[in-house]
Amino acid sequence: MALQAKYQSLINLANSLGASSLSVKEQGNVLHINGTVATDDAKQKLWDAYNSIDPDMRAGDLVLNIEVVGGAGVFYVVQKGDSLSKIAKSYPNTTWQEIFEANKDQIKDPNLIQIGQKLRIPS
Repeated sequence: MALQAKYQSLINLANSLGASSLSVKEQGNVLHINGTVATDDAKQKLWDAYNSIDPDMRAGDLVLNIEVVGGAGVFYVVQKGDSLSKIAKSYPNTTWQEIFEANKDQIKDPNLIQIGQKLRIPS
């Protein structure tokens, strides 16, 4: 539990960035944090937070495995009259909920999207 306390600010940040499938496990003397985030920017913020705790990354007591959902990604620019469900209908095997989850960094309410927003479409 000491390692979890050491990295609690990083865990809190991951949660505030909307990290999905967040898993925090301590094995031996190493804390493993795994999950997915919606953007490369969110991933970089997590690495920056880790760097502020262990600047030279010498402690060797953390494995941070954060992936960006959608990979390089497909993006969609919101047009007049769009809704998340209307956008999802254009992408097979994608629901409006998945689009919402992948863009939580910029969408707080799934009913309030803005014209011109660039949304990541998860694969």
